[in-house]
Amino acid sequence: MLACSSVFFLSSFAQDVHFSQFFGTPLYRNPALAGIVNGDVRIQGVYRSQWNSITNAYKTTSLNAEYKLAMGTDDYMTVGLQLFHDKAGTTNLTTTQFLPAVNYHKSLSDEKAVFLSVGFMGGLVQRRVDRSLMTTNSTYDGHGDGESELLQNQYSYFDGSTGISLNTQITENPEDMLVLGAAYHHFTKPKNSFFNNQNIAVPAKMVFSADAKLAIGEQFTTTIHNDYVKQGAYKELISGALLGYKIGAYSDEPDAILRMGAFYRWGDAFIPVVQLDYRPFSFSMSYDVNMSKLASTTYGKGGYELSVTYAGFLDREYSSSHATKCPRF
Repeated sequence: MLACSSVFFLSSFAQDVHFSQFFGTPLYRNPALAGIVNGDVRIQGVYRSQWNSITNAYKTTSLNAEYKLAMGTDDYMTVGLQLFHDKAGTTNLTTTQFLPAVNYHKSLSDEKAVFLSVGFMGGLVQRRVDRSLMTTNSTYDGHGDGESELLQNQYSYFDGSTGISLNTQITENPEDMLVLGAAYHHFTKPKNSFFNNQNIAVPAKMVFSADAKLAIGEQFTTTIHNDYVKQGAYKELISGALLGYKIGAYSDEPDAILRMGAFYRWGDAFIPVVQLDYRPFSFSMSYDVNMSKLASTTYGKGGYELSVTYAGFLDREYSSSHATKCPRF
């Protein structure tokens, strides 16, 4: 029953998947980060493949879409959707999430340079396992006894997250922004067992984030991202920065921005990142260089991530009046 025990361990004690380009998964970080973008619409996709150097790599895809609309003369509201798919292990343990989100942005200044946002995200999560790929002491034929017979092929649950964020311009330069956030995930305490064990729940997760964007002269910008995550006994701190160079004749409206930098997931991985902003699109690539205890097994190889973002205004007239007067980063 080794495979059954492995599924029990993975479903009961595994933590949420993490992304090295966590800044490219705003709803997954905190639903109160939805809509904090230079535009009224944003669509993002991130693909992660991890541990190809060992076997049965984790393959994870995140897709989010957001639309921001004005509420009266000062406030805004964002509606969004987070889709998530992850497949891992020898038994194809698969997790699929469908999570609608809503975020309300309250203006705290007459200049609309400071916003307090409160967000909520909740929806359906389904987990599946392929029993035909399990290896046990005897061949499974659907009529066995014991633990394998108790194992469900799949189960579903409702999951919920909530968060808060503060978005503010920090100098007279509208490019200089700061976003602070805190989120509480899995507050519904969903049951998490292929054996229908009602005593096993998804551990609650707290995420604290800090992001800053600063202009350096006319040609350069720096973007800083930090996340601290705590889920059960698991803790994670990831920090890093990207230096951007504006390409084009006009620094206030560059043709493109090339960003390069690195992040460090403490005690785990060093992550170089390259990003190209060619508005309204942004393309990013990163690679995890494993520095954990697994480094000798993986020869330092971790995983790569690819991401694509579309962010812009659907209404050109709306863009000219709201580009620097709405929640943005």
